[in-house]
Amino acid sequence: MRNTVALMALLSHWRRHKVQLAMLLLGLSLATALWTGVQAINVEARASYAQAASALGGDRLSQIVAADGGTIAQSAYIALRRAGWQVSPVVEGEYRVGSVRVRLMGVDPMTMPPEAMTVPAIVTNLAGFMAPAGILYAAPETAARLGGGLVGADGLPIGLVMSDIGVAQRLLGMQGQISRLILSKIQPIGVPKLADVVPGLRVRPPDASGDLSRLTDSFHLNLTAFGLLAFLVGLFIVQSAIGLAFEQRRALVRTLRALGMPLSGVMVVLVVELVGLALVAGLVGVGMGYGIARVLLPSVAATLRGLYGAEVSGNLHMRLDWAAAGIAIAVAGTMAAAALHLTQIWRMPLLSVAQVGGGAAGARRLLRVQTAAGAGFAVLAGGLLLFGHGLAAGFGVLAALFLGSACFLPVAVAGLLGLARRGARSPVAEWFWADTRAQLPGLSLALVALMLALATNLGVGTMVSSFRLTFDGWLDQRLASELYVTTRDPAESQAVSAWLASRSDAVLPIWSAHIEMYGQPGELYGVADHATYRDNWPLLQATPDVWDAVAAGTGVLINEQLHYRQKIGLGDTLTLPGNWSPPVVGIYSDYGNPLVQVIANNATLAEHFPEISKLRMGVRVDPARAVALADAVREAFDLPVNNVVDQSAIKTLSRRVFERTFRVTAALNILTLGVAGVAMFASLMTLSGMRLPQMAPVWAMGLTRGALAQLEFVRSVMLAAMTFVVALPVGLGLAWVLLNVVNVEAFGWRLPMYLFPADWLTLAGFGLAAAALAAAVPVRHLARIHPNDLLQAFTNER
Repeated sequence: MRNTVALMALLSHWRRHKVQLAMLLLGLSLATALWTGVQAINVEARASYAQAASALGGDRLSQIVAADGGTIAQSAYIALRRAGWQVSPVVEGEYRVGSVRVRLMGVDPMTMPPEAMTVPAIVTNLAGFMAPAGILYAAPETAARLGGGLVGADGLPIGLVMSDIGVAQRLLGMQGQISRLILSKIQPIGVPKLADVVPGLRVRPPDASGDLSRLTDSFHLNLTAFGLLAFLVGLFIVQSAIGLAFEQRRALVRTLRALGMPLSGVMVVLVVELVGLALVAGLVGVGMGYGIARVLLPSVAATLRGLYGAEVSGNLHMRLDWAAAGIAIAVAGTMAAAALHLTQIWRMPLLSVAQVGGGAAGARRLLRVQTAAGAGFAVLAGGLLLFGHGLAAGFGVLAALFLGSACFLPVAVAGLLGLARRGARSPVAEWFWADTRAQLPGLSLALVALMLALATNLGVGTMVSSFRLTFDGWLDQRLASELYVTTRDPAESQAVSAWLASRSDAVLPIWSAHIEMYGQPGELYGVADHATYRDNWPLLQATPDVWDAVAAGTGVLINEQLHYRQKIGLGDTLTLPGNWSPPVVGIYSDYGNPLVQVIANNATLAEHFPEISKLRMGVRVDPARAVALADAVREAFDLPVNNVVDQSAIKTLSRRVFERTFRVTAALNILTLGVAGVAMFASLMTLSGMRLPQMAPVWAMGLTRGALAQLEFVRSVMLAAMTFVVALPVGLGLAWVLLNVVNVEAFGWRLPMYLFPADWLTLAGFGLAAAALAAAVPVRHLARIHPNDLLQAFTNER
C-alpha cells in the first residue's frame, strides 16, 4: 500500500508536466523505432540467406566438390555410385529468364537424400518433373516476378529456379558436367576412399551460415551501426527528460523519506516507474520500427540484389525475436539513461536542500575528465589504424573517433566561449558568455547528439559523393564499347558475330565463367586484344608491357578485391582451377563487385576452361549508328530487347542501382538528424524550466523578457554553429576511415576522397535550422512568461 501511494505521488509529476512526459516517450520511441527497424531488416535478410543456405540441405549435408574449384565429370559421379558412395548430383549455374538472370539448379530426385528434398511439389509431381521437357520450379514470389513458364513452389529460396538435372544440363550447356555432389549422412560400411575412386575431389563440410551471409556481413554491420547511433542519439532525449524530472522531484523524494518510507522502497518505486514508461515507449517504438522497416525493406532488397546478387524477400514478417529485442533495449536504454540520477537519489542525504546545477569547480573537473577521455580514445583510434586488421578494427576506429569527439566537444565549445568572453565589451555581453558557459553541462548531451548527427551526415555524404564521382568516371572507362550483345546459345553467338563483323568497326567477344578461387566465389573473364582495352581499362597498377603479356597469354589481370583479400601483387603467381598458375601483370578497379575477378586473353582462357560461356560480345561502332544497328541485330536474330543494350542504357541502369544502394543510408541520415533536433529541443525545454533563478536577477536589473528571449535564441543558434565547426573535421575523418579502411575491409576496393564545400554549407544550414526550430518554443515561452513567475525565483528556497 505504501509503495502504491508513493508511486501515485511520483506519477503525479507527469500529469503536471505533460511536455516532459511527451519528450521522454517520444525520445525513447524514436530511439527504439530506428534500432528496431534496422534489426527487422537485418533479421528478414538473414532469414532469406538461411533459406538459401538450406537449399538441398547445404546447411546440414556435406558435399563433394572438385579440389581445383571447377566442375566434376559425370563419369566421376557414376564411378562413385558404383563404388557404393551414396551421392546425388547437382548442376548449378546462371540462367537468363527473359531479361533477368537467375540461379538455375538441376537435381536428381531419385538419388537425393530425404533431408535435402525441400520442395514437396517435386515429390507430388515426379513424372512431370523428370519428363524431357521438365518443369521449372521457383518460389512463388520469383515465379510471379519472372513469369516465363515458371511454376511457383513453396520451400525454395527467392531467386532460385529448380529443374531436373538433365533439363538443367541442357539449358546451361553443361552436358556431361556436374557442379557438385550431395553426400548422404549415412554411407555403407567399407566404401573405398574418395581419392582411390576419383582423384581430384574433396569433401566440403556443411555451411550453416552460407556464402551470402558472409558476403553481406559488412552491409548489415553498417546498418546496425546506423541503428545504434540513432538509438544513442535518442537516449540523449530520454536523459534530458529524466534528468529534469529527477531534479524537480528531489523535494518530493525527501518528503517521502521524512514520512517514513525507506530509501530502498523509494528506489523500487522509481525503477518500477521507469520500467513502466519504457515498456509503453518500447511498444510504440516497435510499432514505428515495423513501419520504418516496411518502407525501407524494398530498397534494401534491391540494394542487396544489385550489389551482391542476394535475393531477399520484399515482404516483412513480424518476428518475436526482433520485437522482443526492441522492447528489451528500450528498457535497458532507459535504465542506462537514469543510472546516474538513481545513484544521486541513493546517495542524497535525508535533509539535503534541493539544488539545481553544479558549481564552477565541478564543471572544471568534468572538463578535465572529458579531455583525458578524449585523448585516450584518440590514442585508441590511432593504435587501431596502425596495428588493427579486419572489419572489426575499422569499426573500432569509427567508434573511438565518435567517442573521442563526443568527449572533446564540451571542451572545445568551452574554449571558444572563453575566448569570446575575453572580447566582451559590456556587462550584458559578459553575462551572456559566462551564462552560456554555465549552461554547457546541461546542454552538452544535446550538442553531442547534434554533433554526431552532423558528422555522420557529413562523413557518409562525402563518402557517397566521392563514390558517385569516381563511379561515373569509372563507368566511362569500363563501358567503352557502344553496344553489348548477349546471345542465347553458342551457335547463335557465332552467327551474330559474323553478321556484325561487316557492319561494325570491331566485335569483341567477352567470355566468362563462375568458379571458386581461394575458397570464395569468383569470376573469370576473357577479352580480345584490342585498343578498346589498351586505351580505356582502368588499371591501378601494371607492368610496362601489361597488355602485350595478356595478349600473349603470359599474364593476367586481377581486380582490386582479389589484390586486397589475398595480398596478391604484381609479379605474384595465381593459383587457379585447372592447374593454371599465371603471373599477375595488372590490377584494376572493379567498383560495386563483391566477387574476386581475373581477366585473361580469350584463347588462353578457353584453353584452360573449354566449357566457358561464350555468349557476350562488345560492339564498336560509330555512336551515331549505334541505335540503328541495335534495332537491326534484334530484328535479324529475333533477340529480346534487353539482349542488345547500348552503353548509355547500362550506365543509366548502373547509376540507378547506385542511387538505390544509398537510399537507405540517406533516409537514416535524415532520421538521425531529426532525432538530434528533438534532443536539442528537449534539453532547451529542460533548461528553460531550471534557469529561471539565473535569469530573474538579470530581468530585475532591467533586461526585458523580449531581450532575454532574443539572447536565448542567439545562444542556441550560436552553440549549433560551434558544434558544426567541431563536427566538420570529425565528419571528414569519418569519411576518410570509411573510404580507406572500412571500404577496403568490407568490399575490397579503395576510393579517392573528394571534398564538397557546398554540401558543408547546406548541412550547416540544416543544423542551424534544427537548432532554431528546437529553440522556438522555449524562446516563445520566455518572451511571454508572466512577471510573477520570475518574481517567485526570489521567494523559493535556493
